[in-house]
Amino acid sequence: MTEALKLHRKLGITIALVILILDQLIKFFVTHTLQLPSWGAAGIELLPFFKLTWTENRGVSMGFFYAETELARWLLVAMTLAIASFVGWWLWREPERDNAAAFGLVLGGAIGNIIDRVRLGYVIDYADFHIGDWRPFLIFNLADAAITIGVLILLARALLLREKAAPKESR
Repeated sequence: MTEALKLHRKLGITIALVILILDQLIKFFVTHTLQLPSWGAAGIELLPFFKLTWTENRGVSMGFFYAETELARWLLVAMTLAIASFVGWWLWREPERDNAAAFGLVLGGAIGNIIDRVRLGYVIDYADFHIGDWRPFLIFNLADAAITIGVLILLARALLLREKAAPKESR
C-alpha cells in the first residue's frame, strides 16, 4: 500500500468524522438548546432567505421511500447502511485524494442520517432556504448538504476529468 493511499484514506475518514460530529452537534443544538420542535411551522427566522424549521424526515431524498411502518423504517436503515458500507469500501480503495475527500463527505453525512433514523425513527431536518414563499430546496440538514456536495464533486470529476480515449489507429 502506498503512502499516498494511506493519506487519502485518513483524509476521507477525517472528513467523514468531522461531518458526522458537526451534524450530530447541530441536530442536538436545534433540538435541545433552541427547542426548534416547539416553534412549529413558524420556525426561527435568521435571515430574510433562511430560517430554521423543524422537520421529521421519514423518507429519503425528496420524500422517496417514505417509511410509514416500523418494518419500512428498518428496511430503510438497512438500505442506507448498505449504501454507506459501499461508500466506505470505495473510500478505502480510492487512489485519488479529491475523490477520497468527496467520499468522506458522503460517508459522514450518510452515517449522521442513519444514526437519526435508528435513534428516532426519522431524520432531523432544519435548514430552510427560501425566497419569499418559493423554496428551491426541501428542508435539509448538514448531513444532506455534505452528501449532495460529495456526490456533485464525484460527478463533476467523473464527467470533467475523464481521460481522453486514445484515438484508434487507422490501417
